[in-house]
Amino acid sequence: MSQGTTKSLKSLQQAFEIIEHLKQTDGAGVTEVANELGLPKSTAHIYLSTLEDIGYVVNRNHRYYVGLRFLDVGETVRNQRQVYEVGYPEINDLARETGELVSLTVLENGKGVYLYRAKGENSIPVHNYPGSRVHLHCRSAGKAILAHLSSRHVEEIIEKHGLPARTEKTITDRSVLWNELERIRERKYATNEDELRQGLRCVAAPILDNGQVIGAVSVSGPRGRMTGQRFREDLPNLVQNTANIIGINLTYS
Repeated sequence: MSQGTTKSLKSLQQAFEIIEHLKQTDGAGVTEVANELGLPKSTAHIYLSTLEDIGYVVNRNHRYYVGLRFLDVGETVRNQRQVYEVGYPEINDLARETGELVSLTVLENGKGVYLYRAKGENSIPVHNYPGSRVHLHCRSAGKAILAHLSSRHVEEIIEKHGLPARTEKTITDRSVLWNELERIRERKYATNEDELRQGLRCVAAPILDNGQVIGAVSVSGPRGRMTGQRFREDLPNLVQNTANIIGINLTYS
């Protein structure tokens, strides 16, 4: 690889690092970007101005923000996923039926990506929006996906992303996780009880297309509503039914 090519790739990487920083901080000035990424202020300004010129960054009162052009990119990517086209009407129906937050999650590069989320009448606030990338081991949808991957694939994900704790109840031990995944395969659905956030419970089922896991459907709500028969029987049946419908439609579409 030539020196010029290496320099161009480094510049491309730095441009994406700037975009990620703007996304995470909800906007930043030139000095902040330069300090955060270890760039000369003049270089940071050139990057930001270029990104602004092509529509991926906007400048408001000398602070830069991710531009709306990313909405077009994101919508294009999402629409290329057949599971989105097939799945979002079913997700909407389940949100109306349960009154809770319902999510369609897919696997990409060892993490879960929220492809679509629908809020029911009593839905909890949404902290992660479509496109957000999240760890799998501390979410019911993530565990439902992991349970249907090969052992080698699961190990690769653990090696790459680890098992970081989110609460005292997060599974951080490999042997405990393997036992949990075995239970999920047996009962055909996954649960999350305070593993991601205290007071939050979730139920999920995998979406299978010709036996291959494509993603998962999950219902999330507060512990006070996610209890008893509703948590142990009613919601598991509903998410399994929705996941099965999506899987069948994928297979025959």
